Amino acid sequence: MLIAVLLLLAGGGSDPTRPSAGAGAVAGRALDPAKFAARACVEYPPLRADRHTTVFLDAGHGGRDPGAIGTTESGATIEEAEETLPGELDAARLLRRDGFTVVVSRTAQTTVLRLGPADVAGGELSLLGAHDDVTARDQCANMAHASVLVGIYFDSGASPANAGSVSIYDTARPFAAQNQRLATLLQQDVLSAMNARGWGIPDEGIQPDNNFGSLVQSSSPSPLATAAANYDHLLLLGPAQASYFSPPSEMPGAVIEPLFVTDPFEGSLAASADGQQTIAGGIAKAVEQYFGTAGSPRSAKRSGPAGRAGTGGAKTGGSGRS
Repeated sequence: MLIAVLLLLAGGGSDPTRPSAGAGAVAGRALDPAKFAARACVEYPPLRADRHTTVFLDAGHGGRDPGAIGTTESGATIEEAEETLPGELDAARLLRRDGFTVVVSRTAQTTVLRLGPADVAGGELSLLGAHDDVTARDQCANMAHASVLVGIYFDSGASPANAGSVSIYDTARPFAAQNQRLATLLQQDVLSAMNARGWGIPDEGIQPDNNFGSLVQSSSPSPLATAAANYDHLLLLGPAQASYFSPPSEMPGAVIEPLFVTDPFEGSLAASADGQQTIAGGIAKAVEQYFGTAGSPRSAKRSGPAGRAGTGGAKTGGSGRS
């Protein structure tokens, strides 16, 4: 039986101990150690005047789920799950510095779900484990009473020429207008931050999540596989569905995929501290604008790669998704 699954998980995590990353000097608080994996679903208090507002950041994939596999210009293989975590932690630090409480889905290379025997098959997440690891992120955000949810992922394509940034939102929720507004801010602020560096990242715009929902193909589908195939949303953002997914997230949210890890130029940015910090600055600015608290634009700390040679920094956009 062949089962191919595309579920919204995501991961990240080069070195969470680097000075610019992490939650700062104050230790985080695990919201429910019995429910979530070690170093997952962790809350950090604000570093400055408390705005009494909680932001949930999700570094997708992680642990047994590597996410998309890509490459850098030097030929190094990278995993999506190795590169989203630093951006999540960098964004958390910036938001805490601006008075937000931040809850992160994970602080290490781990799943969010505390895995049981049925969640693993052949050393990888089973279909049930993949499903439940995403829903665990919604449960964490709900438990934290977050006011907004931001998923941080990277994209992949069938061709190395696939490139660009996209932000995704759900149109079926009661707060669809807020979802769209958040996605718009994420797209414009992250893309502007990257292209201010001369990186020439194409703009794929904002898109509803019904173009990105779970895909399951099986010659003998289980009830869960059938339900997943019929669920035309991202689990992280979408509505409840009887016998498949409940409860959903209870707050406005959006997902940003700022780079393609399968494009060597963009993969190099995704794997660099400079790229991760630039993306984090754009995310923090978007959240601050969403709540009407944005200050001056963020600037990255190091010089990053120039645009692709021979293109003036511009690349052809276009997703490899079907």
